[in-house]
Amino acid sequence: MDTISSLSRDISPPPTRGLSRANRPGNSRQTKSSDQIAPHSTEPTSAAIEAGKARIRDHLTYFADHLLGATRPAIPTTPRLPISDFRALYTRNQHAFGHHFVIHQHDHPVSGVHYDLRLQFSESSTVSWAVPYGMPGNANSIRPNRMAIETRVHNLWNNLIESASHATGSLLIWDTGEYEVLPSRKVRRQAATDDETSDCSKSDSNSRSASKKLSASFRARHIRLRLHGTRLPPQYTVNLRLPSANNRERQPDKSKHKRRRIDPKSVTKKVTRNIETDSDDGLTEKPDTPQVEDTYESQQANQAAVASDPENDTDPEYIRATNAYPGATNTIGSVHQRHWFLTLDRPNSGFRRSTSVLDKESWTGDWEPFHVLGRDVERSVITGRLAGDIMEDEGVEGFVGRHGWRGIVE
Repeated sequence: MDTISSLSRDISPPPTRGLSRANRPGNSRQTKSSDQIAPHSTEPTSAAIEAGKARIRDHLTYFADHLLGATRPAIPTTPRLPISDFRALYTRNQHAFGHHFVIHQHDHPVSGVHYDLRLQFSESSTVSWAVPYGMPGNANSIRPNRMAIETRVHNLWNNLIESASHATGSLLIWDTGEYEVLPSRKVRRQAATDDETSDCSKSDSNSRSASKKLSASFRARHIRLRLHGTRLPPQYTVNLRLPSANNRERQPDKSKHKRRRIDPKSVTKKVTRNIETDSDDGLTEKPDTPQVEDTYESQQANQAAVASDPENDTDPEYIRATNAYPGATNTIGSVHQRHWFLTLDRPNSGFRRSTSVLDKESWTGDWEPFHVLGRDVERSVITGRLAGDIMEDEGVEGFVGRHGWRGIVE
């Protein structure tokens, strides 16, 4: 039986990309990795399923069994979601009003370490953002904002994946659970002039599903998002905001430039529109004032957002035209590579403003600050694995990750 050529794809979705010259059958430079399927394999690899090279009917059973077999001994300092709860979480959200979420840590060979936030908005699909430095966890940080770049609409079953390959790097589940969408500050403070209208509006708001609220908030470009996960602390709430200057409805054209690794020393800082906020929750924008933007973060975010893009002309244009992978539907109106900003909502996360004897303002709350420290530190909440463990389990040897990533600890 002929050996099937190595599988390759950029991030987690199912592309239809052709094979690179180095990976064509018979090439002497072809490397052994997890993206290859053994000639007599009775079960497809997770990388093959993720890449769309193999199809299965029951993704939950496959990935739950796969992750169970890869589970490491429990570590007291690492939260863990049992496989039985992992299965139940996904099962109860397999419908049109489900509100499943996942945060993946992705160590990509080109875009490097970044974190993908994915929120279910329909029975089959999730809206996705690439967050280069992960979720904010310090209410008193001097770097409170995170850039969040829209990526492709994924299939819901992508939320179950941990995998690795030479082409795509490693993917682990940093956290997973269910989300809720809280009312915006403007809605909560809006005075009702008609009692009957107010009662009807309240009833309608309460009856709407979390996914419907997500779709409405997404289109309004303001999302107050509470994540009920395994690793994230109780009441953890963030705000996602799309500045009007970054809003567009047209999908971007295919990039004419080949993706390359970014040298942090080669980028400069630039003055851009200020996205700092004058409110504690991060939803109110200040007037335009100069601000120094981390251009390295911006370029890294852009690379993370396009890490899933096909790199050759054999891929269907409808993926770029619809911003959705096969099997997923972009009914929420996601536009690829729009730049959102993500901020910790301190009041809704349980923090209170306080002033010290030195008149220094700070925030105190019920949970300790946390920092996202990257591939050598962060473990999966399902299997307890590091990124390197996943590489080893999937048979990936000689992978060289991109250097220069540093978590935000200030």
